[in-house]
Amino acid sequence: MVPRLQHSRRGLLKLTAIACAAGALPAVATAADATRKAEPLKIGVATYTFRKFSLDDTIKLISRVGLRYVSIKDFHMPMKSTAAERKAVTDKFKAAGITPMSCGVITWKDQDAARAAFEYARDAGIPTIVCNPAPATLATCDKLVKEFDIRLAIHNHGPEDKVWPTPYEAMKAIEALDPRIGVCIDVGHTARAGVDPAEAIIRCKDRLFDIHLKDIHSAQKDGKPIEQGRGALNTRAMISALLSINYSYLAAFEYEKDADDPLAGLAESAGYVNGIVAALTA
Repeated sequence: MVPRLQHSRRGLLKLTAIACAAGALPAVATAADATRKAEPLKIGVATYTFRKFSLDDTIKLISRVGLRYVSIKDFHMPMKSTAAERKAVTDKFKAAGITPMSCGVITWKDQDAARAAFEYARDAGIPTIVCNPAPATLATCDKLVKEFDIRLAIHNHGPEDKVWPTPYEAMKAIEALDPRIGVCIDVGHTARAGVDPAEAIIRCKDRLFDIHLKDIHSAQKDGKPIEQGRGALNTRAMISALLSINYSYLAAFEYEKDADDPLAGLAESAGYVNGIVAALTA
């Protein structure tokens, strides 16, 4: 059983108040320290959250929540697109003040599909591919990360996934491969598979290149998505773990509930996590 952070709604309001006050931070020693203090984590959103919305509407909705980083799903940048079309998508995000940091999840079963994924990310100027690769393609992936200098983050999908149920199966499979091949920890699927997400963050820290933030109503196999802070996951422990390893890649909400109207739940989730970040870094 994954432990849960027992926060009351009153406690959430206190954390939110701290987040609002976080602009009044004390002076720090160096510019790097100042940047780290002002933005301890790059918190964004996976556009799978807006899978029923157009690209333009997705950008508007992300901007309304105030998130500035994104992982782009193929609903918004089709795999069967030209290099110019891919660049146009990322340019639209950048024009709105949103930085694309990864794309995916992309699944491939053969070498040609793996190369196509790398070309897709290269054309879009995206440094990390969140992926679901067939194990037989890992040797090819090892060559491709060297050729393209693009990171891979293998995404785990929980107990139903017979190949990558938790991040640990991926870590074992890639331990002898190029260090640019790592993992994307999906905290909900990780918990459903019986692994503590905060512990996984620490254990996978050297190859943790992306993370999908979410909450689930139960840390059991049948756990369903819910607003962050309302469910069974220990969000504070996960954020504390990310801060402790100086995590510098994307921490993206993958808010899977309310597909037709996800904005309110995403905003609540973002406020809750930002409050925790502010409390832990004050």
